[in-house]
Amino acid sequence: MAKEEKVAKKVKRPTAQKRMIQNEKKKEVNKVLKSRVRTAVRSFETSLKNKEAENVKTHLSEVFSLMDRGVKKGIYKRNKAARTKSKFAARAAG
Repeated sequence: MAKEEKVAKKVKRPTAQKRMIQNEKKKEVNKVLKSRVRTAVRSFETSLKNKEAENVKTHLSEVFSLMDRGVKKGIYKRNKAARTKSKFAARAAG
């Protein structure tokens, strides 16, 4: 019979555990901001669909602000935010 080799499990070091905890916290913060962006986009599209001019401007500025905040925090890349903002600005104008 073949001998069974015992493979030692890799032990989590304190720094690895700390990084895991930090990553979980950051994941929750990122999730909240992304959700807020999606909600703002939905409200913008709804006001655009209903042709409410004053609401379109307020919702558009809210989307811009949240996207810029996401770029600042590293959640979105700068070019993605620029593309998204450009697309929504064109839709609001036309």
